[in-house]
Amino acid sequence: MEKTNTKAVISLTFGILSILIPIGGLIFGIVGVVMSRMAVKAIAASNEKGSGMATAGLITGLVGIVFQFLGVLGIIAFYNVSTIG
Repeated sequence: MEKTNTKAVISLTFGILSILIPIGGLIFGIVGVVMSRMAVKAIAASNEKGSGMATAGLITGLVGIVFQFLGVLGIIAFYNVSTIG
């Protein structure tokens, strides 16, 4: 039985957390993306399972980063509009 790469599981976990947790999501997203790239390299070198998890961690991490960025832009826009009017 082949072992699943631990970094792939961690990247998927942090990627999902980056979408679900509002304040720390940006940090979780960055960690998820970095861990997924490390997992892909480790999987290629060792023939472990988990390449799908690493890809999913990369995608969810990037989505989480985009959501956090849009949230920050929304907050900035809200405060700019509320101070004008």
